[in-house]
Amino acid sequence: MQFIADLFIWWNKQTIETRVFTWLRGVHVGTDEAGNRYYKAKKGPKRWVIYNGVVEASQIPPGWHGWMHHRTDLLPDEERYVPKFWEKSHQPNLTGSADAYRPESSLLVKGERPRVSADYDAWSP
Repeated sequence: MQFIADLFIWWNKQTIETRVFTWLRGVHVGTDEAGNRYYKAKKGPKRWVIYNGVVEASQIPPGWHGWMHHRTDLLPDEERYVPKFWEKSHQPNLTGSADAYRPESSLLVKGERPRVSADYDAWSP
């Protein structure tokens, strides 16, 4: 059953094609704290990641993001890598879930919305 899932389900880990491509042409360069595995091509500049679980690009930590996008050749696993003070750890995207951010003026917030000056007042003679 897992074999059939690997053939068609690209949003959960990797497909058979990605597995074969990685096996033939990839070199494992590191793994992040979430278990995502990072590869580079044996020949050429290509770099890719195989996610641990659901494929979500925002899971890539800042250091690995810089490496993936060729901003640096320094791997975050190396001892001389020092993260910038503004680099934060991953927080999942909660859009569409019950835990999503909703400002006080949202229609999805329970209760009464505070009145503002631009509110519509119906005309009455």
